[in-house]
Amino acid sequence: MKMLDIIDTPIGSYAPDFELPGIDQQVHHLGRYLHKCQAIAVISMDNSCSYVKFYLERLKQLQKEFVPFNFTVIGVNCSNNQMKPMENLKQMKTFALTHELTFPYLWDPTQDVTRSFGARKTPTAFLIDKNGALRYKGLIDDSPKDPMSVRKNYLKDAVATLIAGKEITMTETEPVGTSLFWRN
Repeated sequence: MKMLDIIDTPIGSYAPDFELPGIDQQVHHLGRYLHKCQAIAVISMDNSCSYVKFYLERLKQLQKEFVPFNFTVIGVNCSNNQMKPMENLKQMKTFALTHELTFPYLWDPTQDVTRSFGARKTPTAFLIDKNGALRYKGLIDDSPKDPMSVRKNYLKDAVATLIAGKEITMTETEPVGTSLFWRN
């Protein structure tokens, strides 16, 4: 794995803006989401990560539960397609259809956005408030492999707290998942 500079946006700082292509053949801008959403969860993911697959149903449920409160999940595929050729927009679209994703799935082909957020593993959750500030980053919950054993819903609790206008107390956790490989 090649280690490159990772900015690692700190909690309370502005999240990195992005313009990324989506599987819907549109370019998605963080700024446009900020105009309409109270909270945005950006999830670093890819098509082949088993940890991402463990979480897909939970992410879809999170989207369903909080969309009435102007919330969205955004999946960002951050894989190095030089090492994993199956990570491309065509395969992402197939993945999204197969898994019936209910949220936007975007492609970060240069991995610049991923580096700016500070993701090192898939999946990693980044919760952004309506002003564009990063409010939580890390685990989705404490039981990737078994949804029935979850005791701490880190991302869900952070979303609920943020939407309620309260201060998130647990702002950062160490993600568990597949380590990212960086492009040359």
